[in-house]
Amino acid sequence: MPEPSIAVVTGAGRGFGREIARRLAGRGFAVLATDIDVTPAEETAQEIGGGAWSMALDVREPDAHRAAAAAAAARGRLDVWVNNAGVMRTVKSWEHSDDDVRLMVDVNLYGVVWGSRAAVDAMRAAPGGDKHLINIGSLSSLCAVPGLAVYGATKHGVLGFTEALQGDLMLGDIPITVHCICPDGADTELLRGEAHQPDSAIIWSAPRMLSAQEVAGRTVALLDGKRLVEAIPRYRGWQARAAALAPRVGLGMAGVMRRSGERKRQKERRRSG
Repeated sequence: MPEPSIAVVTGAGRGFGREIARRLAGRGFAVLATDIDVTPAEETAQEIGGGAWSMALDVREPDAHRAAAAAAAARGRLDVWVNNAGVMRTVKSWEHSDDDVRLMVDVNLYGVVWGSRAAVDAMRAAPGGDKHLINIGSLSSLCAVPGLAVYGATKHGVLGFTEALQGDLMLGDIPITVHCICPDGADTELLRGEAHQPDSAIIWSAPRMLSAQEVAGRTVALLDGKRLVEAIPRYRGWQARAAALAPRVGLGMAGVMRRSGERKRQKERRRSG
């Protein structure tokens, strides 16, 4: 009987994580759904079925990732690991509390580093299969976004780490494919939690909000190829990269985008209220 193919998803209790776990289960993976709060992770596992199970995982702790990797390896062959867990705060960089700065760096950046290291160690120990490591970045990984300075810095770090990690694996002749997915603003609990903040308005400047289902679908589709960086939508990724080539010009447009985003946000509030 073939060894079960296992996928680990962090932050799987809601939003992108839950939808990614659902699609991985639909492709035949037994999914280990993890979250700092085990209750929503349990709900995800029960909902998606397919041999899924859950455990608590605080992504700020390196040993917690190693424990998840060991739990996955005990059930089968670890083929997919998705570093999805993240937090966002949207105020000007000097207005964050020290605790919020530390939280975003620890979860968004260190969490990806710790998770990737644990995944690579576990995948190297069980050769065979088509192995993928997916890190969730952001469109703010690609250019400067005022109001998201600290959050964007962590996501820049995720992108840079992902690209260099793939290089390390290639130089080491280790057959693991790494990806970074960079979505535009999406209608999730993460974003709704910041909707009251004036500095989050720029996120609403996108032509439309993505859905968690759309992002999850594109994320899992990465397993069918070797694309290193995937922006959603792709044309917004090209716009962000162009802005990064001339950062002062790009920053000069930020005020226009923020005002446009605020108008859209107010329109949505009136429609929903």
